[in-house]
Amino acid sequence: VQLQASGGGLVQAGGSLRLSCAASGLTFDNYAMGWFRQAPGKDRVFVAAVSWNGGHTIYTESVQGRFTISRVSAENTVYLQMNSLKSEDTAVYSCAAKAGSYGSRRDNVYDYWGQGTLVTVSS
Repeated sequence: VQLQASGGGLVQAGGSLRLSCAASGLTFDNYAMGWFRQAPGKDRVFVAAVSWNGGHTIYTESVQGRFTISRVSAENTVYLQMNSLKSEDTAVYSCAAKAGSYGSRRDNVYDYWGQGTLVTVSS
């Protein structure tokens, strides 16, 4: 199984980025997908998750209304659209796959992880 995250970069505060996570080696529709982030010197934390069919999403409070998670089954890809970025969004963002219908805020229930992609927001 491989989860390949991409789309990170340097952006000014108030700007936007779209992260992608392409999955291979698994039956994509059998997995909920999540995004987590780890800021320098801090623990990894939950950002957003989407159910197996895209019909149910959950977000951490700090990104609610600014970030949107979605998935495209035909592409085996999950996206994280990030708008109105703030300096506190600076982190390495990682995607993860969890067997079953619904995502979770708990990172220890995810089965597979991708490498991270760095997002840096300058103020």
